[in-house]
Amino acid sequence: MSSALKGKIALVAGGTRGAGRGIAAALGAAGATVYATGRTTRSHRSEMDRPETIEETAEMVTAAGGEGIAVQVDHLDPDQVTALVRRIDEEQGRLDVLVNDVWGADHLFQFGKPLWEQSLDDGLRLLRLAIETHAITSHRALPLLIREPGGLVVEVTDGTAEYNAQYRKDVGYFYDLAKSAVIRMALAQSEEIGEYGATALSLTPGWLRSEAMLDNFGVTEENWLDATEKVPHFAISESPVFVGRAVAALAADPDRARWNGASLSSGGLAQVYGFTDADGSRPDAWRYIVEVEHAGRPADVTGYR
Repeated sequence: MSSALKGKIALVAGGTRGAGRGIAAALGAAGATVYATGRTTRSHRSEMDRPETIEETAEMVTAAGGEGIAVQVDHLDPDQVTALVRRIDEEQGRLDVLVNDVWGADHLFQFGKPLWEQSLDDGLRLLRLAIETHAITSHRALPLLIREPGGLVVEVTDGTAEYNAQYRKDVGYFYDLAKSAVIRMALAQSEEIGEYGATALSLTPGWLRSEAMLDNFGVTEENWLDATEKVPHFAISESPVFVGRAVAALAADPDRARWNGASLSSGGLAQVYGFTDADGSRPDAWRYIVEVEHAGRPADVTGYR
């Protein structure tokens, strides 16, 4: 734990699980006050029907050394987001870090299927959850964030701008569009808030060992390597701790404006800031995916973590 972000106020929109939870906890470990939002609470589950809750995330933030505050918010509802930002303003008087990590659409797309074979209703719902939520949240939160110079906006996505420049046929039309759009949204915000002394960027984890991913492979964080027997390239995967530490490092960097408008990865930032994953490694997933997996080479993380 450190006090690098003590006194700083962060909003992690979509902090229920996965990258959002890891980011919230890491900000807490650096001393920040973190508002963790999402739809799933101990008394209500979202359409994803997962067991993780925003209360658990807030408790992790506090246990790590910060102050965690759970707020149930549907980020598709502008009125709910307005109320959230008003509450942060009334309770804290400032907002230093905005993390747009709302997703909630794992169940809405099918790998490897062309556009016309996917459900149009599901696809449009995915775009609303993945894009519209981010736009609504930034629209309402940016006036508070730019009130003081030095604010940071992190748009969490999947893939870098370079990697996503090619169509990702494996994940399909709606997923590819959503994740590429988020990178563009970060670039647009960087142009608009830069003059106020704020920074906006997009950030991707690598192959994330989220709760859902671990469940999919039938493993836990403790024995996740067992999954490499079926999918050897899973050896490059990273825990949510890693992307969390990437955001904490960005937030604590007084020279973070150098990243304004950039498309970044957790693995790339680890090389700059020197942080590690929970196991002490530094997985560089996107370089590995291009140079090893997509190149048809056998799984070997030597030199990549």
